[in-house]
Parts: sequence; structure tokens; C-alpha cells
Amino acid sequence: MSSAARERFLQQLHKAAARTSTVPPTACLPIATYDRAQRLERLVTLMSAMRTHIEVTTAQDWIGRLQVILKDHNLKSLLYAPETPRGRELSAGWPTDRQNLPALCTWKGRIEDFKDELFQIDAAVTSTIGAIAETGAIVLWPDEKEPRLMSLVPPVHIAVLEADKIYNSFCEIIQAENWPDHMPTNALLISGPSKTADIEMTLAFGVHGPRELIVLIIA
Repeated sequence: MSSAARERFLQQLHKAAARTSTVPPTACLPIATYDRAQRLERLVTLMSAMRTHIEVTTAQDWIGRLQVILKDHNLKSLLYAPETPRGRELSAGWPTDRQNLPALCTWKGRIEDFKDELFQIDAAVTSTIGAIAETGAIVLWPDEKEPRLMSLVPPVHIAVLEADKIYNSFCEIIQAENWPDHMPTNALLISGPSKTADIEMTLAFGVHGPRELIVLIIA
């Protein structure tokens, strides 16, 4: 580029930068609010539409309901995090004689020590920090006690959710759970089993992660 051409180019940039433009005002997006029953109903409806299997249960019965699901699916092994509140409940409520239930496998803490066993496990159960009614998604907050791989590698992912932790919107859960003061390193929003579409727009499930998502809602 010659000096004259470069000068003309720079002059045009300066003129463009000097021009001002106005941004027209836009209306705020409506924020939908639901009561507790509506939040639960909306979450179930939206997630079921994405092939998520949902069971509504109670704090006393969720382990028994989990056992029925595991037997119905003929699963042979179940991974859980023993150091989480849900993991401690599961360990305390699991029968010692197994009763045709899958073997319980505990997360070992380091993927380097566990990767060979991890890819042989049929299912994993994890906790959640809440859910979003507006979009139909559960929210996971993985950490060293219950890492992301637990909800990613096994073919069946079972998540336990408290109905009181279903929020209206993503903004609401951020505020209610006080994310600004302790931001997660890896917050996950999950609406259903893993899915992808090819060039012909054919949707396939279970290609890059669990082929089935089961959510137990403690109401």
C-alpha cells in the first residue's frame, strides 16, 4: 500500500470514528414468575419434551424409587460421591444384601486412579444445586467431591433435585445462590440426555455423553 493510499484509508477511519450514532430504546424482556407448583409443572413439561425421565418423590422415598429404576433398567453398577449429602444418604440407605441391585461404586477422588473403572460403569447419581423453570434445565455445580465426569461418562445419569430449589429464571438462581461471592468453576445447565444433529438435521441422542437422563425430584 502506497503512502497516499494509507493516508486516505486512515482519514476514512478517523471520519467514521467521529460520527455518532444513537441506539433506539428497547423494551425489557418480560420476566415470567410462577408459584411453586407451576415451577415444578413447567420444569417437568419442558424436560420431558427433551426425553428426560422424571420421577417426583419424597425425601423418605427417593432411595427406594431409585432402586426401582435401577432394577427396571437392569443396571449392574452405580457410581456415587460418598462425601456429598446425597451420597451419605445413599450409602446409609443401601441394603447390605443388594437384593439384585447394582453394585455401588464410590468416586475415588482422582481420575488418574479411576479412569479404567469409570468407563465400565453403567450409571451415576449426582446432586444438583437447583433448576430453572423458564428454560427447563437442572443446574449442577461439579467440584472435587462430585466431578463433571460423573455426569458425563456413564451411559445413564441420575440427578437428584429438591423441588424448593426450582427457580423461575437463570438470573434468579444466580441471585438466590449468591454466585457473585463464590463463582463456580464449572456450572452446568442440563435439559436432557446428550444430543447432536447431523447435516441433514437428524437429531441423535446419547452420542457425546449419557444416552439417558433421569431426574428424581424431591417434593
